[in-house]
Amino acid sequence: MNPDIKQFWDLNRMYTPLRDELMASLSDKDLAFSPGGENPTLGELCREIGETQYAYVQSFKTFKIDFSYRVNDDAYLTSVDKLKAWYAELDQQLEAELETINDGDVANIMMDRGGYEVPLHISLDILREALLIFYGKVSVYLKAMGMERTQMWRDWIA
Repeated sequence: MNPDIKQFWDLNRMYTPLRDELMASLSDKDLAFSPGGENPTLGELCREIGETQYAYVQSFKTFKIDFSYRVNDDAYLTSVDKLKAWYAELDQQLEAELETINDGDVANIMMDRGGYEVPLHISLDILREALLIFYGKVSVYLKAMGMERTQMWRDWIA
């Protein structure tokens, strides 16, 4: 793995334990919660971040990011175990793709983000921002549900 890619991937791996803590604290019933209005359910938010990570996995194969993928399995809306397994699979797939990125790729290829390009390692930084946005949204849901957040969650997110 290219050193720049490794550095940014290592930073991202610091943020995935928050997702794991979240999954450990949720029940299937919790995934049905919505604060109302036009807000999605918690399950829909969780499925959405999985779809986002899927887009990143594919982007490191094609060097173009496409957010149009939608998983066609509603179990991701209602099953914490299904989400945990999916997230673990996506993490493994992304790491496997990143292992194939070499110094020449980093020097010569830009990630096409549909209208603009960024260096490959910056695409991982943008993925980390997507995780933080997800965590911020989920934090509001957890507070509305009256759920206790872990110390790590409170320290990193609020």
